Amino acid sequence: MASITKRGKYWRAQIVRKGFPPQFHTFDTKAEAEAWARATESEMDQGRFVSRVEAERTTLAQALERYWTSVASHKRHPRQERYRINHWLRQPLRHFALANLKGAHFAQYRDERRAAGRAENTIRLELALVSHLFEIARKEWGMSGLLNPLKDIRKPSGSRERDRRLRTGEYELIAEALSASDNSWVRPAFDLAIETSLRQGMLFKLQWEWVHLDRRVVIIPGEHRGVGNKVVPAAIPLSSKAVETLRSIPPAARGPVFQTTQNAVVCVWKRTLKELGITDLRWHDLRHEAASRLFERGLNPMEVASITGHKNLTMLRRYTHLAAENLAAKLG
Repeated sequence: MASITKRGKYWRAQIVRKGFPPQFHTFDTKAEAEAWARATESEMDQGRFVSRVEAERTTLAQALERYWTSVASHKRHPRQERYRINHWLRQPLRHFALANLKGAHFAQYRDERRAAGRAENTIRLELALVSHLFEIARKEWGMSGLLNPLKDIRKPSGSRERDRRLRTGEYELIAEALSASDNSWVRPAFDLAIETSLRQGMLFKLQWEWVHLDRRVVIIPGEHRGVGNKVVPAAIPLSSKAVETLRSIPPAARGPVFQTTQNAVVCVWKRTLKELGITDLRWHDLRHEAASRLFERGLNPMEVASITGHKNLTMLRRYTHLAAENLAAKLG
């Protein structure tokens, strides 16, 4: 039989039953305490009882730090996980106990992030981290009765598929403008982005000791190849244009290929496009351009994937936008 007592202005319900851990909870009213006691004892009678004490004691902030220590910090590339955890640790929801968090809380968070202009994929990844935290807590931290509130809300669909490629005459226009820039590294970076299909971050990590111009290949060390959808092939073949571009750069025995920062190049890139009146082109679109050009040169999907690093044909399709004019020419 439950024991219900008043302590100050609150009501405390306690259940002590053989074969179960002691259960206790504090409520604002006696009616709430009695209702909780009846429901808990009924679950015990039916063999459905699962203790919620741990989930009621653990705040989201505490769970996030435990998740970092036991899960996220052991990932191959934990920096982004730490960044997202720090973001959640600044949110009001950090004070809530895990058992008290509902789908409505995260639906409101999703809508507020959208209203603030955050990308759909950014919001999706933030929610995915907390969803995985709930699953780990339920399966491995002794909170088997904890429900995952993220399963009750609509998730952002992720980033929108883009199909932007360089239009007729744009390559020449942009290349000429970049060549006239005070930063002499911008034009080579532009050309290599198209010729190698490398993502921006990997492009500016290139080291001379990885480059083998005699073999027309770049060998990427294992620790720099990435994981998941950011993987980079172990060996990247170089086109004649890529070799020509690399030979135009002052060579060195070791060290970065680009003796400038990624940010410096991107700033020049954005400023140049603005001056040219090109408002809908992003640097990452050059990767779409690269994949599409590889197909237009006659390479098959497996050959293209071995250069771009795509693990499946679905993702490769998203990056490939063949020009109808070139397809018409093949049709004869």
